[in-house]
Amino acid sequence: MKEETFGTSAFKANSHAFYARLRAEEPVRRVQMAGNHSAWLVTRYDDVVSVLKDERFVKDRFRSLRPEHTAKLPWMPKAFEPLAHNMLDQDPPDHTRLRELVHKAFTPRMVEAMRDRMQRLADELLDAAETHGRTDLIRDYALPIPTTIIAEMLGVDPHDRHKFHRWTSALVSADYSKLGIVRMVPSFLGLRRYVKDVVARRRAKPDDDLVSALLQAKEADDQLSEDELVALVFLLIISGHEPPVNLIGNGALALMRHPEQMERLRDDPALMKTAVEEMLRYEGPLETATERFAREDISVAGTTIPAGSLVLAVLASANRDERQFPRADALDLSRADNKHVAFGFGIHYCVGAPLARLEAQIAISRLLARCGDLKLAIAPERLRWKRGMILRGLESLPVNLEK
Repeated sequence: MKEETFGTSAFKANSHAFYARLRAEEPVRRVQMAGNHSAWLVTRYDDVVSVLKDERFVKDRFRSLRPEHTAKLPWMPKAFEPLAHNMLDQDPPDHTRLRELVHKAFTPRMVEAMRDRMQRLADELLDAAETHGRTDLIRDYALPIPTTIIAEMLGVDPHDRHKFHRWTSALVSADYSKLGIVRMVPSFLGLRRYVKDVVARRRAKPDDDLVSALLQAKEADDQLSEDELVALVFLLIISGHEPPVNLIGNGALALMRHPEQMERLRDDPALMKTAVEEMLRYEGPLETATERFAREDISVAGTTIPAGSLVLAVLASANRDERQFPRADALDLSRADNKHVAFGFGIHYCVGAPLARLEAQIAISRLLARCGDLKLAIAPERLRWKRGMILRGLESLPVNLEK
């Protein structure tokens, strides 16, 4: 497989075989990205965990670059500068402060309170889908559940979920080329304008929602700045629906490809929590962790990654590493001691993981309870995976449903 294909839909359709070769022969490999930029892929489980724990791999790229490297960075519009306050792109102590404030607002109680709403929504969507007998499980089911839920949690109109998805899809699939960045500007500006309006309304009139809670959150007499708040709500919109959409879609596809496991889960619904953990390992919602940058020359698995380099810890590969998981390429819904890294590892572990887990558990359990037969409506080779480095999910998933 050519290095230039990394991150494309065609690459992702066969990426597990590619990663298996890298784990065996070249566990740390430099690949070419769009826009004539390169990245280092880290593919073995132990090395991925090590990179995600190592403070020398930083999130703030400017902490890793020498002056001569700064001039070679991809061009970014000035309008993007507020997103530098995004929690995902911060290192301690700023990341620690922001995460503490988020945890005060985005609580387990708030997530659990959405359980009944998720189940009602899943049943409403299946009611509509069953009238047709054939449906796109992404567009008509996996997408509306998390986008509606995160919209309601943030206190914004659920009818805007299609705009959210259009904007965020453009952002997460953009590449590092100048043309790719230019193409994402309208979506970025649209989402930023929308978020700023929501923040302004909640600042003037607080309500019982996540934006209001973030506005009120304090840690040692500290509050979120305006740019931090906008960047954080921006992040929550993206991370609150893109990974769950992929998890539900990928999980459903894995079950259809393993009908014996689907029947096992249908016969034993108590297996659902363990099953979702295995779906996360087997075909998780993220291809790689978010970007890290080497602050100095660092040796990983005998290969030196130069200072300033972009490093991608490949979660999809780590979760299929035979050194960590017996029968790693097999889907086993009762797999024990499943220490996958589908949501990352360390201080940047996904803050929205509990929400995504609950949404997947409910969405898949209702799907199996309501649909006696679930089969792909197109040939498997016609499935298309989303472009981009970080997310791993299907563009669409046409299925035939039977009660």
